[in-house]
Amino acid sequence: MTARTTPLHDDRPPPARFAYSRYTWKEIAHLLVNLPMGIVGFVYAVSVLSVGIGLTVTVIGLPLLAMGLLGARVLGRFERARARKLLGVQVDEPSPMPGHRGQGFLGRLWSNLKDPVGWRTMLYGFIRLPWGVLTFAVTVVGLVVLWPVLPFIVRGLTNADRAMVRGLLSPSDELERRIAELESDRGVVVDTAAADLRRIERDLHDGAQARLVALAMGLGLAKEKLLEDPDAAASMVDEAHGEVKLALQELRDLARGIHPAVLTDRGLNAALSSVASRCTVPVKVTADLPARPAAAIEGIAYFTVSELLQNISKHSGAKSASVDVWRADERLLIQVWDDGRGGARLDGGSGMSGLADRLGAVDGLFVIESPEGGPTTITAELPWRNRSTDAAPGARK
Repeated sequence: MTARTTPLHDDRPPPARFAYSRYTWKEIAHLLVNLPMGIVGFVYAVSVLSVGIGLTVTVIGLPLLAMGLLGARVLGRFERARARKLLGVQVDEPSPMPGHRGQGFLGRLWSNLKDPVGWRTMLYGFIRLPWGVLTFAVTVVGLVVLWPVLPFIVRGLTNADRAMVRGLLSPSDELERRIAELESDRGVVVDTAAADLRRIERDLHDGAQARLVALAMGLGLAKEKLLEDPDAAASMVDEAHGEVKLALQELRDLARGIHPAVLTDRGLNAALSSVASRCTVPVKVTADLPARPAAAIEGIAYFTVSELLQNISKHSGAKSASVDVWRADERLLIQVWDDGRGGARLDGGSGMSGLADRLGAVDGLFVIESPEGGPTTITAELPWRNRSTDAAPGARK
């Protein structure tokens, strides 16, 4: 099971047959609708370009052309929906126009005028009219005189339609898909940071803060009894001393959960050994890193292993586990194995989906192999980013 995968849509229709299947009828309907849609697209494209370019000598020409390109996006969305419904073509929607905050009127205008999605939709509208006339005529004639072989003719025509939709109405390039992924990842990072802040606030409120309040009350009572009953006051001071120790331990645990000092000072190998020593299952840690990665990558790797080892302690029933960390080309790989009962899933409620989201936000991968009965092998992959020696968190001056 992988956290981030790109689904491969097998949108090829079944082979054409002499018998008219529902796929053939859908393709016939698509070819017949090509003519009216081709007329609409051609008229729209010609009108927008002729009016917009013709009026460029005035102040309204370019704004009209920009608005026309935005309208072309709407026509493209309708054509993609028609191709999905009748031809089964699985095409992604292009990313929306980026925000124009702070660009001003000329910046917004220029962004709209250079929109590749709008221009490709305009080109699609131009070529669809002659193609629509051809496909409409061939389909109507085929229904009358070529109906025995019409499924094969229709399949050839619709394959050309599929190619045009994929070529002109799909996202323009990998960059657009990358932009959409980054927008989604940014939301994941924001949500993760907000959840971490809520967790820290809750831990402070329910843990150390409550102990410090009780400590203050206990010391106040001890102060009152200091002259009246010194023995009772001494006992209260002893209790307060114990509360101070517990509060300090909780604060250390909380600080370790935010960013452990051993990770900053000694690196990932020592930090993973430290977290493995607190696991209830014997863990063997092997880290083969020629250098330290960037602090952000190092922190994500540490918290990923920490969360996985906590899951092993709580849920796996394992007798042994191992953690392997190494660098392969420009990737940092982490593999956590245990011989427990297995059955780990991304939707299992053990924080796996959160880990997958956190890794996905930095172009990482998260793969779970956990059959029922075990063993479980979880592989995490992060991009390797070199550490800046000038800004190294543990640098001493």
